[in-house]
Amino acid sequence: MTAAEYCLRPMKCELNVLSAPDGSSMFVQGDTTIISAVYGPVEAKVQKMLYDKAHVEVTYNAAQGPPSVNGRVTEKYIKDSCESAIMTTLHPGASISINVQELQDSGGILACALNASCLALLNASVSMKYTVAAVHCMIDKNTDQIIMDPDNTQLQNARASFTYAFDSVRKDVICCHTSGTFVEKDMIATKQCCKTASQHVFDLYREIVKKYANII
Repeated sequence: MTAAEYCLRPMKCELNVLSAPDGSSMFVQGDTTIISAVYGPVEAKVQKMLYDKAHVEVTYNAAQGPPSVNGRVTEKYIKDSCESAIMTTLHPGASISINVQELQDSGGILACALNASCLALLNASVSMKYTVAAVHCMIDKNTDQIIMDPDNTQLQNARASFTYAFDSVRKDVICCHTSGTFVEKDMIATKQCCKTASQHVFDLYREIVKKYANII
């Protein structure tokens, strides 16, 4: 099993796309587009207040239709990944809200949502232990080849698909979402490919933050 290449679809990002939140980002990868907005840290409501750390909540809105089970699952992945990266103990009794709006899903929507949320947190100057980079891949059911960052057309031919998120310090996996049929060696191979490709995402983060820092 091999990956043809480690390159991803073209990625673009813009910060401060919304005026009301403390931080916001629009992340585009191929034709998949996400806007993420961060509010906080602000004082949490009594029922959500945690006295030893900040409360992190995520709201995910699909491009069409009412809230769904898949949307709640996506919220859980984003919440767990971002909460692990945020230095929540610096803000006891506070709340940090992440609102994610899907604009277009052309494949890899969870990875794009995670990356957009990380950039929005950076834009909001939330203290973080590390940044998070997510990468999506699939295994072709006919060739068993690993295809990096597939679009929806390619995904129609997938035997299994994988989304991994890595931290910027040790490149450890902090999030993993899978679907389809696969064995252990498939997971090992796809994880390594996505780990290599994640460097492209981290490089993009550096470019964006450097550009933003020069502006301010």
